[in-house]
Amino acid sequence: MPLLLLDLDNTLLPRDAAFRAWAEDFLAEYNLPAGDLDWLVMLDGSGYVPRSTVLGAAKRRYGIDRSVESMLGHYRLGINSHINCPDSHLSALRAAREAGWTLGIVSNGGTRPQLEKIRLTGLAALVDGWVISEEAHCVKPDPLIFEIAARRCGFRPAGDWTAETWMVGDYGPADIAGAEATGLRSVWLHHGRPWAERGYRPTVSAPDLPEAVRLVLGTAERPTAARSSAAAPGRKRPPRTRLAVPASRLAPTPVSSGPTAPFTRSTAITRAVPLTPLGPVAAPAKSPAAPAAASASLPTVAQSRWSDAATAAG
Repeated sequence: MPLLLLDLDNTLLPRDAAFRAWAEDFLAEYNLPAGDLDWLVMLDGSGYVPRSTVLGAAKRRYGIDRSVESMLGHYRLGINSHINCPDSHLSALRAAREAGWTLGIVSNGGTRPQLEKIRLTGLAALVDGWVISEEAHCVKPDPLIFEIAARRCGFRPAGDWTAETWMVGDYGPADIAGAEATGLRSVWLHHGRPWAERGYRPTVSAPDLPEAVRLVLGTAERPTAARSSAAAPGRKRPPRTRLAVPASRLAPTPVSSGPTAPFTRSTAITRAVPLTPLGPVAAPAKSPAAPAAASASLPTVAQSRWSDAATAAG
């Protein structure tokens, strides 16, 4: 069975839209200028700036008489109240499952806030497993985090497991570089942006998650047997929709956008399921746009979204 790994923020979930909604609430609550919304959004940096930096700057700018720690707790509750998974994304995931794909989430960030997002949005019931960088003690683009994800989805990351595995994400230095370093095919969600990295490229590009999933389902061979209770002996199944832009067109015209227990660190699979190796498959064709020695030029560490467990939340 093929494996589809997906990033969380700004891939499965519209995280930036949630931050913007929180920022609007924040300005209104403190009776601050509504025109400062863009200032806060700029400072946020799509979650890649530490929360302590963002909230500390806001505290000084507006003279707020609260500690950064207190503001951080308020922020975390506020942004998660605006988090949602669009119906089109949920439908895309269901289509992948019906086509026989195993689904996993690979996210950089803090365990508590990311796990809350997965559960609050209903994603927990639609995927086979997930890994979050804080609890795994490794971050994308490290190949180890993708291998952990495969194990948690019931696969043994050995042999040709990468031949039937795709990674979908919006952030090149983490999602696409990590896929390249691990030997996975990848779909980059361009969200109207041009591709900026020189040392590596995605296999293909798509404007949004539904298009990315349709592309993956269309280019991969349909499994001979759909996922069912008779699929892999001894492997337990957990409880539980146009063409995308090819890599040669990675500079699209910008488009405007519209308005519990955590995992513990372990070398074993987090669910008691036997490891199911993938059968031998033909090696995937390499994209002509990907340099032969791309992996040598990949960054060793990618910036991750900050979590409030480490003084900021993404």
